[in-house]
Amino acid sequence: MQHIEFFHTDHFENNYHRIPPPASLSQYIDFFWETRFEHLWEHFPKGFSDAQFPNIGYTYIINLGTPFTMQVNDKKFEMKTDGFLPRYNAIECFHKKDNHLFGIKFRISPVVFQKDVDFSEYRGYIFPLSYLMDQQVISRIKEASTFDERIHAASSHFISVLADYDGPLHPVNIVSRILEECFQQNLFSVSIEKLAAENGISSRTLQRYFETCTGISSKQALQIMRIRKATAHLTHSPDDFDHTLYGYYDHSHFYKHLKKFLQKNTLQNLQPHLQLLEKLHK
Repeated sequence: MQHIEFFHTDHFENNYHRIPPPASLSQYIDFFWETRFEHLWEHFPKGFSDAQFPNIGYTYIINLGTPFTMQVNDKKFEMKTDGFLPRYNAIECFHKKDNHLFGIKFRISPVVFQKDVDFSEYRGYIFPLSYLMDQQVISRIKEASTFDERIHAASSHFISVLADYDGPLHPVNIVSRILEECFQQNLFSVSIEKLAAENGISSRTLQRYFETCTGISSKQALQIMRIRKATAHLTHSPDDFDHTLYGYYDHSHFYKHLKKFLQKNTLQNLQPHLQLLEKLHK
């Protein structure tokens, strides 16, 4: 069985428990999540997979159960422990009995306040988490007995990271503010030149900030946010969906972007975009 993001919405909403971070971390963390698969094994004794499309940011995955397999684009990785996953790739996770994962979905990781990390160097793989998160913090999360306790352990760590930073305005704050404003106001076609001018820096400098903090260019980040927001709207509320809300010139422009976004050769349904577009005709 393969569950596909935007199509099997009940699975992703009910079997992944998601909680937003404390307000002080909302600029950096989208949500904490944890799998709740215990009731699924009797229905899927041989396991199942969950396929998700590109997103911005990163996920720290902490393994609380048995080994699992993560596919990033077309490469598979057998994971016995924890991992750092750039989310601008298409991913598919293969689950078997007793898999149990805790995750932190970052927009931008606060680790950049502590270490000289260039996230543009992390591409196409799932990497060891040990370099980006203190092993003592990982151990505290694993030793916690509940989801709430794990969230508290992780939140306390990242809040302390922010409290220890006493320097000037950091590039991560500029990038995170731009991402938030563009997402909320649907400003997905704004140029890097305009954004740089508004922040009093050169476009080359701002582009470097984006690549260092997010791993991708400003244009890539904004386009991923754009198509994800539009697709989520089409999925959940097709009756009032309007492609012009997201800056698409016409239906063909939106369709082309949607088709490119949903194209993933590991999907059992080779044309999932057609299912979504059917919603437009009902």
